Amino acid sequence: MFLKDYLENFKDKKIKLFVDMDGVIADFIVGDAGHYDTKRPLFDSIKKLEIISKMPNVELFIFSATRMNIGEAEKNYWLDKYAPFFKPENRIILSREANGFIESSKLKEDYLKNYKRDESIIILIDDDPKNLFAVKNTSPDVILLKDTALID
Repeated sequence: MFLKDYLENFKDKKIKLFVDMDGVIADFIVGDAGHYDTKRPLFDSIKKLEIISKMPNVELFIFSATRMNIGEAEKNYWLDKYAPFFKPENRIILSREANGFIESSKLKEDYLKNYKRDESIIILIDDDPKNLFAVKNTSPDVILLKDTALID
């Protein structure tokens, strides 16, 4: 598995792995925005991330945005059902509604820019190039991976 092999390069370091939801572990094409429970789980990616979650040096985070505040509860319900290995305290679900409806890319950019750094390597997996470019511009220390890192 490419991602697991890639992470082995950092086996002597603590890794904080931030994983987007929509398009990475949940098919955002199926279902509508108001009913997250109808999103199709991408089981291959979920299975790989569950394996990675057991690596002793990896701390796994969900890192997602939602249009409306209700989306946080819907996404947590979905995670409980399909990917419960994402600990509740490591689920970062940012609401656009609660933040003046600013773009998801700006929410993610600001969160990681202000994230308290330690000696950990920070990696972000996202399917949206707009999110990756936004983070790259303000947090050059974050390693950016496309969702294709989960495909092999």
